[in-house]
Amino acid sequence: MTQSMIKQADFLLRGGRAGVLLIHGLTGTPAEMRFVGKGLNRAGFTVYGMQLAGHCGSEADLLKTGWRDWTHSVVQGADRLRREVDHLFVAGLSMGSVLALNLAIEKPQWVDGLGLYGSTFFYDGWTIPRVARLSFMLPLVCGMGFFKQRRFMESFPYGIKDERVRMRIAGAMLDGQSEAAGLPGNPWPSLAEFHKLVWHVRPHLQDVRAPALIMHAADDDIASVRNARLIERRITGATETVLLNDSYHMITVDGERDKVIARSADFFTRILASSPLRTSRPRIATAAITAA
Repeated sequence: MTQSMIKQADFLLRGGRAGVLLIHGLTGTPAEMRFVGKGLNRAGFTVYGMQLAGHCGSEADLLKTGWRDWTHSVVQGADRLRREVDHLFVAGLSMGSVLALNLAIEKPQWVDGLGLYGSTFFYDGWTIPRVARLSFMLPLVCGMGFFKQRRFMESFPYGIKDERVRMRIAGAMLDGQSEAAGLPGNPWPSLAEFHKLVWHVRPHLQDVRAPALIMHAADDDIASVRNARLIERRITGATETVLLNDSYHMITVDGERDKVIARSADFFTRILASSPLRTSRPRIATAAITAA
């Protein structure tokens, strides 16, 4: 039996009585949420950068898990953070955004607001090859037992426009540091599980009543702005959309990550300002937003 290579990479940054659960993407790592986590913590929030089941290890570790394991990870992460805070906000990158929406659907009483970064329902960005755009067929193909050893490899620019950040993160990823930068490829069976998650969430988007901040790169190389527009149209809660003009898909680490932090802190703080539990507002939110 193959030994698991998973390394613990989640992080908890204690702050005030309002918390933010941060969810990374498919084949990703909590490290891709750490910049935003530190910024939100400076703004007074308690932050938990959770780790999805099967991630931060080998490809074999990931393949042992599926979409139900990932949604269960999110419920566990949210429940852990809820023990420390009075208000819970949930923010995710790429597939993490879909998982955040799923939590708002299944546990609406838990979620006070959402941060949806680079939301991915369709792989339709400008770097995605035509064959990969047909990945929605993978649940059927893999369910029939075909192509279980295949994978879509990450390609330049790896979702990052800032060259210095790209060199550091892509270098770690290609060097096998999965706990720091994720896996260099998406196994087809895991992509099939991603699409099962999307099929589970999309029909219920109208059940999302929590207010949502939607932040997306205007020139996203992985998932086009079509993904953000889908959420705008479908969810019931109030939405606020910000398009970033100097980033690619990984907006939580790219050159405009300070904008992601500032807009998120401002959005969550405004929700808290209208809450009856005013005492749970972050202690230093206003100063931190100005600094960002």
